Amino acid sequence: MTTDTNTPDAPITLPDGRPVPHLTGDERAMLESWLDFHRATLALKCAGLDDAQVRTASAEPSELTLLGLVQHLAEVERNWFQRVAAGLDVPPVYEDGTGYALDPSRGLDKALGIWRREIERGRELCAGLPLDHIGRVAEGPVPGMEVSMRWVLIHMIEEYARHNGHADLLRERIDGVTGA
Repeated sequence: MTTDTNTPDAPITLPDGRPVPHLTGDERAMLESWLDFHRATLALKCAGLDDAQVRTASAEPSELTLLGLVQHLAEVERNWFQRVAAGLDVPPVYEDGTGYALDPSRGLDKALGIWRREIERGRELCAGLPLDHIGRVAEGPVPGMEVSMRWVLIHMIEEYARHNGHADLLRERIDGVTGA
């Protein structure tokens, strides 16, 4: 690890380049730093793999793939930050609405670019929203449910942590790489 203090201006990074989440400080900065850590973990799980490898399913009967996870998390980013927190009426990123379906013409680089675009758009829209800002879930199992920006950030950390566990198993299946 670098020896810089863990502040927004001088983040500590792990040897693999991922940012270490803030250890002290403002609640918003801590939540966002944990989310950034988990986003970086997903990118790391995909690093060095080709399009065929990221299409490798985990184990039958599951069809879960790293490419599908990247696409799914682009959908999740759009849903919680753009639709719920910012209140925008935007369509799904992908045809199936979950992101899991694979298109033969869409490879990892394109999917990662779309995922990063969704992250940036969500950051832009939510940067000025206080943690107590209330957004509304428009559809799904609980339409109309109100959630705070704090809840959205915590949920996104949980969403990435869960899917990064899946990514760990997928990566190990692909080439034996473990950890992170």
